Amino acid sequence: MLKAGIFLDMENLNMNGGWGMRFDVIRKLVEAQGTTVLRANVYIAVDNAREKYDFEYREKAQARRDKMRLAGFHIVEKEIRRFTNADGTQNIKANADLDLAVDAMLQAENLDYILLGTGDGDFLRLVRALQSKGKRVDAVAIHNVSGELRREVDYYFHGATIPGLLPIKNDPKKIRHRGVLDYVNEEKGFGFLSIRTGYQLTDIESGIFCHISQLAEDGIGVSNDRFSALASNNAVIEFDKIKSERGGFQAENALVYK
Repeated sequence: MLKAGIFLDMENLNMNGGWGMRFDVIRKLVEAQGTTVLRANVYIAVDNAREKYDFEYREKAQARRDKMRLAGFHIVEKEIRRFTNADGTQNIKANADLDLAVDAMLQAENLDYILLGTGDGDFLRLVRALQSKGKRVDAVAIHNVSGELRREVDYYFHGATIPGLLPIKNDPKKIRHRGVLDYVNEEKGFGFLSIRTGYQLTDIESGIFCHISQLAEDGIGVSNDRFSALASNNAVIEFDKIKSERGGFQAENALVYK
């Protein structure tokens, strides 16, 4: 059994589609890789100054921290600091990147597997350093993910496709899914999607038919060129999965996930 550590850069995740993610699902994802989680750290910014006078803000912030702790995460807090520029504008800083990198390097001595929760390309050197020590390094993120980071890690999980990680609105009569657009026949206007059915790397269902007429982006239909571009970028699509008359499954009411 591999010994695992989880290091989540919550400011990066929150700003890029990770708000509302379930921390227990992150642990299940890591455990599904044949690991025992020894370390689980989450790095967050805290606004102590605001929490002193804004009761509602403090209550919500504390509720989020309680959820993290209930899922077995150790919270590393970085206090927000405000700086006034010469022109009178304010800058806010609360960057925990260095804390995460140092902790990961030190704690990795007793770990075999590391999951980084971030899409920040600044962690590229950390990934390489950990891999040079013989560690398997995976990453999970949602939007604005560094292409170099995706290529460098051993496996990249798109958070939007992990079952149960992020909220999704379901019709009582249909089940919504998020999957990757793998292939498009631009001339004929159809393509195929794949979805993640579980937490192991091989838990993938492919070949879900998607016709261009069922796909919209920002409330309007997509062109054939755009359809092809979405497939080239392995765009995430949210859709209703229904049985096809020809057998198999197809997508209806499909939307480009933003």
